[in-house]
Amino acid sequence: MNKAIWLAGVAVCGLGGPAMAQTAPVQNGPVAAAQQGVLVFEPAFFADARPDTALDMISRLPGFAFESGDSGTRGLAGTAGNVLIDGARPSTKSDSLDQILRRISAAGVARVELIRGGAPGIDMQGRSVVANVVLIRTVTTERVIEANTYVYPDGYLGSVLSARWSRREGDEQIEGSISGFSDRTDGTGEGFRRRYDAGGALIQDADLVLWDRIRNVRATGAVQRRVAGGLLRVNGLLGWFGKENSQDLLIRSGPGADSFNDEEASNVNSELGVNWTWDLSPRTGLELTGLQRYSTEEYTGVSESSGDSSTFTADGTSGESIGRAVLRFRPNDRWSLETGGEVAYNFLDSATAYSENGVPILLPSSSVKVEELRGEVFGQVTWRPSPTLTVEGGLRVEVSEISQSGDSDLTKSFVYPKPRLQATWTPWTGHQFRFRAEREVGQLDFGDFIASADIDIGQVEGGNPDLEPQKSTVLEAIYERRFWGEGVFDATYQYAEVEDVVDVIPLTGGFDGVGNIGDGTASFFQLRLTLPTDRLGIPNGRLQTRGSWSSTSVLDPVTGEERRFQGNQAFGCGIGFNQDLAGGRWSYGFDHGCNVDKGRAFRVREVRTFHSEPNVSAFVQWKPERDLTVRLDLGNATDRARGYDRDIYTGPRDTAPLAFREVRRTHMSPWLFVQIRKTF
Repeated sequence: MNKAIWLAGVAVCGLGGPAMAQTAPVQNGPVAAAQQGVLVFEPAFFADARPDTALDMISRLPGFAFESGDSGTRGLAGTAGNVLIDGARPSTKSDSLDQILRRISAAGVARVELIRGGAPGIDMQGRSVVANVVLIRTVTTERVIEANTYVYPDGYLGSVLSARWSRREGDEQIEGSISGFSDRTDGTGEGFRRRYDAGGALIQDADLVLWDRIRNVRATGAVQRRVAGGLLRVNGLLGWFGKENSQDLLIRSGPGADSFNDEEASNVNSELGVNWTWDLSPRTGLELTGLQRYSTEEYTGVSESSGDSSTFTADGTSGESIGRAVLRFRPNDRWSLETGGEVAYNFLDSATAYSENGVPILLPSSSVKVEELRGEVFGQVTWRPSPTLTVEGGLRVEVSEISQSGDSDLTKSFVYPKPRLQATWTPWTGHQFRFRAEREVGQLDFGDFIASADIDIGQVEGGNPDLEPQKSTVLEAIYERRFWGEGVFDATYQYAEVEDVVDVIPLTGGFDGVGNIGDGTASFFQLRLTLPTDRLGIPNGRLQTRGSWSSTSVLDPVTGEERRFQGNQAFGCGIGFNQDLAGGRWSYGFDHGCNVDKGRAFRVREVRTFHSEPNVSAFVQWKPERDLTVRLDLGNATDRARGYDRDIYTGPRDTAPLAFREVRRTHMSPWLFVQIRKTF
């Protein structure tokens, strides 16, 4: 593949004209929708399901897979999910997209637009398909209270409470919410840990007793007003999250001693976001966004066995400041152009410590402050030469400087062009082809610069300051077939050449750490089907199936042999069904995650194979009144086993023999989730 040729071509396409565009609402009506490649779903389409929220409506879009985005990515570029609200991305990162959509009442949605392949004036967020939730403009005031509870077989109740108030009048809005919960996860359960020698003979059998609790309190607020000829939105968030967990390991046979691990972690996070949009002319618009995030985190992990103890602690603060400007111009219905820039400052100041029996153990990069100054300029153009063809070209250029101080003092600078070329072709009604060629650049995880620990298995990792971002050249093709009104079949193939693969490497002092291990390749193939069952004699039913196959290849840094990427899952699948009855008063359904393969993790002295039995869940929902919903979910219905197998060597696994094989399995138990939602 000649990367230089298509990179230059995309750059010319993306910046060949004034890179500006305007966000304009998509016209309603079947004719306009067909010309712009937009499918419009009015509230009547969702009536049989009686949705409560915008998220419920999004989940019913045929052939659409919701993605909430990645709040862990620094900056705003590339972090957004695949749903817009009134044609714009939310000006927040800490508040997830699914939570935002859950706070929008279905009664406040005028329509939902499914935009496939781009439309003039719509910010596609670099995706081939997005959904756009268009809100009503009439005066609306709403109060919502939810009282939900997880119910477990041992009698434990995990309570979830939330309340929201909102008022909307045209473009002006004000809303506030508060929520809190206390629950547990699959970190609570019982199981076993067994060890076998190299010949397969059982040498140790132990029981595992796991316990955990998670707690959260969060408040959000937002105000949107017309200011200085534009639309200003200010949103804020303040939250606290705490987690406690413990592990008892009780030896039943074989050598070894009982052990006990205890971990506690808490963090406080806050965010303030400001977004201002201004129409400079009927076809030109300006958007300015500012975002400030700040969080603190504390962690303590203690392990005890036979009078010996080890302790790992970590304290850190992190923050992010972002400024972004976008200028858009739409000269006509065939062209849409955009340009802009973003600057962001990020930091993580962390101190870690590890001791055994009170004696401090020196860790690589145990106390480090990581700072990053990141800038990006971008331009893109969308061209629709005919109602059946859309072409989008763009170029982003990222410039960043990452500096470290503390145990290691190092500064690195990066400059990466990221071109993208995307085309959508609809040769016949119901048939669509989408093609994408893009240069993707990953971000370095600040946590990889600093020492960390898995206290439950007695494993400590050193920090590594010498890291490079992972880069990929990606080619993607998608075929989509729509039929029977709500029926959708699509096939996706993706191939990537990956440079500087991020993996685990040996560090000085005998520790493992994250590092780059060279270049590799990755391919992905997926088939999905959404089948309405009306013609099969099951009215208002939907059957959804999915199957995916993945293949990756890279040279192992320890053995030099070819293997998969860390955690790469070779096969994945799922099947689900739901049906609405009595005009939406009753609904039920189930989901079955039929894949078991979860990939493997490779370390210098260990190969870990993850295991998880299929997840099965079911639900039934009753809506006795339009403003009252009662729902019951059954989760983990089969009480699936989860865990991993560890092959542990006496030294580096390219030269040392196998010391023992460890098998770990735990069961969480099924649970019920009772939800009651009342709107006033």
